[in-house]
Amino acid sequence: MTQSDEMMVFDRALVRRRRDRAAPGLAGHNFLFEHVAAMLADRLLDVTRRFPAALDLGCHDGAVARALAGSDRVDTLVQADLSPALARSAAANGRPTLACDEELLPFGAATLDLVLSNLSLHWVNDLPGALLQIRQALRPDGLFLAAMLGAGTLAELRTALVEAETELIGGASPRLSPFADLRDAAGLLQRAGFALPVADAETVTVSYENAFRLIADLRGMGETNAGLNRNPAPPPRAFWPTVAARYAERFAEPDGRIPASFEVLFLVGWAPHHSQQKPRPRGSATRSLADALGTVERPVRQ
Repeated sequence: MTQSDEMMVFDRALVRRRRDRAAPGLAGHNFLFEHVAAMLADRLLDVTRRFPAALDLGCHDGAVARALAGSDRVDTLVQADLSPALARSAAANGRPTLACDEELLPFGAATLDLVLSNLSLHWVNDLPGALLQIRQALRPDGLFLAAMLGAGTLAELRTALVEAETELIGGASPRLSPFADLRDAAGLLQRAGFALPVADAETVTVSYENAFRLIADLRGMGETNAGLNRNPAPPPRAFWPTVAARYAERFAEPDGRIPASFEVLFLVGWAPHHSQQKPRPRGSATRSLADALGTVERPVRQ
């Protein structure tokens, strides 16, 4: 499988190494994974059916499994992560677990009833290809339910980084990884062939004592910049103190703490099946929109 240069945005080997490094201490930094896993579990509860075979793609240390504990929605949950170290950590819960790449899924066609993914797909280079593989791995009427970070993530930190680097160096370089926006994510679901696609976003705001604590959490989660266009040169010694100062000046709350925003995109799609609802043909309506809205229909003036 080959990828065009346009699709190569992230250093996947670096993503894996950073996850491996974060694995031993992840329990002290995994609050966001836990929180979003609970949000995914709540959404799954809205679906009134059971899923015999499910995959947790990008399982980290098993947050989704913990969120689903006691639920009767899933019979067998297979866990998978790009990081072998995280996969070993997740396997401690006794569920079948493997290390695999989201871009090269080792699952046959129509073998899964449900694919969940918790804050992992934003590191994928070929996201359209990954979504297509997920759809193909689902049985007809199988469900895909995922959360990934969106374009509004860490907007405050991004601003502080640009201001600090401009002040000290006279220009700015990519210090944070790029994220997809909501409209792009919705379009990718359709492009991958999912039926009844839905994409929406929620913002999770976390309060920190200072910017250094935020950076420590990002490193502890294995979520620091892995873009291929990142600046490999070490910044000046004054860089991070200046970032912290600009962050506090621009965004500090009255109590002195700083907010960090994480925009979470939720993606939902179904593998096509003949029983699913389909839009009615154009021109088949028996009532006008004006009747439905209780208003008067007027012709458009030319």
